[in-house]
Amino acid sequence: MSGRERLARPELGRIEAQDVSIRLGRGAQAFEAVQEVSFSIEPGELVCVIGPSGCGKSTLLGALAGHIAPASGKLHVDGAPVTGPHPDRGIVFQHHTLFPWKTARDNVAFGPKMRGVAKGERRRQADAILDLVGLADFAGRYPKQLSGGMQQRVEIARVLVNKPRLLLMDEPFGALDALTRMMMQELLLDIWTRVRTTIVFVTHDIDEALFLADRIIVMSPRPGRILEEIPVPFKRPRSTDIVASQEFGRLKHHCLELLRVRPDGVPLPRLSPLGLGTGDSE
Repeated sequence: MSGRERLARPELGRIEAQDVSIRLGRGAQAFEAVQEVSFSIEPGELVCVIGPSGCGKSTLLGALAGHIAPASGKLHVDGAPVTGPHPDRGIVFQHHTLFPWKTARDNVAFGPKMRGVAKGERRRQADAILDLVGLADFAGRYPKQLSGGMQQRVEIARVLVNKPRLLLMDEPFGALDALTRMMMQELLLDIWTRVRTTIVFVTHDIDEALFLADRIIVMSPRPGRILEEIPVPFKRPRSTDIVASQEFGRLKHHCLELLRVRPDGVPLPRLSPLGLGTGDSE
């Protein structure tokens, strides 16, 4: 698929967040995890969310999935408020949630089965999606017979078979080795050009965000606020060659500087080449 073809965005999958705050816990244990965040994501856009641990990235993703209700603000998908989970909003976690007693095909076919799709048709849909993620020859294998990368591909296929408007991904490759992770990133981009769904991808890895995203949302320490939204200028299709480019290095440094703050907003000491603070808090 050419870059020109990829510019034709789908009509569905628009996200609008306005002054969204999210509180977690109860009573004296309650705390504000996300504070008054506002952003919009266009249909078919791939946006990565980065930020320090505990900043509310996964919490925000949970709200988009409909598992967590905001305390205040508005969260809409295609103009409708998010009021609960829906197959139109699929989520992929760092560790797969496959049924160990079901084959890859039956795991993927489970969603269509719950929707009442006939057995022959849901098997056909499952096989088509498994082929899309490069696992056509492993449809009859059980999760324990698959590598970590293959398990995550089945997990992605299980979400995609429902044809979601949003694909929400919470550190989906974080548990994989470096080589498998790189291959999964390339596979995700290839799948994305074919299924053309909106993707919101949470990661701690700045390199991963810069390689994948159209735009990066950088969040502050808790309570999570949006520090900056960074457009990623690299043309598509992308190759790993961009990692060695000067612009990639500049954007990575900028992201690191944004993340180098304490919860009270004071910058942390800069790091020397040996990783030791220089004492300069500028």
